[in-house]
Amino acid sequence: MSETVHRPYPGWNVLEKWDSPSFNDATREVLRKRLQEVPARRFFTAGEWPAVEALCDTVLPQDDRADPVPLANWIDATLHEGRGNGTRRADMPAPPEAWRLGLAALDAEARARGAADFALLGADARAALLRDVDAGRLRADWQGLPARRFLRNLVMAEVVAIYYSHPAGQSEIGFGGPASPRGYVRLQPGRADPWEAPPGAWEDTP
Repeated sequence: MSETVHRPYPGWNVLEKWDSPSFNDATREVLRKRLQEVPARRFFTAGEWPAVEALCDTVLPQDDRADPVPLANWIDATLHEGRGNGTRRADMPAPPEAWRLGLAALDAEARARGAADFALLGADARAALLRDVDAGRLRADWQGLPARRFLRNLVMAEVVAIYYSHPAGQSEIGFGGPASPRGYVRLQPGRADPWEAPPGAWEDTP
């Protein structure tokens, strides 16, 4: 899905604070691994992988990025390592099972519409299919998996969390860094510490 993305903080790069009091050694090591040690596929099968990548690209397109955030790789790592927040909804299976069921169901939805597997659809067709899933317009058997909850509470939540834990996403929203050990001081509305990003240039700003 090719889109023009408005970035309210052009030129802002949170990594420029790498050697400042905004980052401590622990944070630097986490971000170094996030940037330099992208994990290989270990959880998803080779057959599932194209659907995972296509799903990430549809939920959060990165057509304008020369070096996209590797969302699918980090989702795979999370599932392989069994990481999570320790909770899940009563009507949802555990994330590993939910992902496998959901990917199979998306392929089935694509085929039920007379198309190929989900990953082989064009970007607009994939987006339209996900809108149908979100609206409950289902044509395939989801094997008891709540389709809308899978899309919103698992896929979208995970994609967004991973994207904004990456320096590319953090720079996009003008994040000033964890400020450890520095600390944020000016916490009142309309105030900012001098090392934070300047006010963003939003599309509706005169």
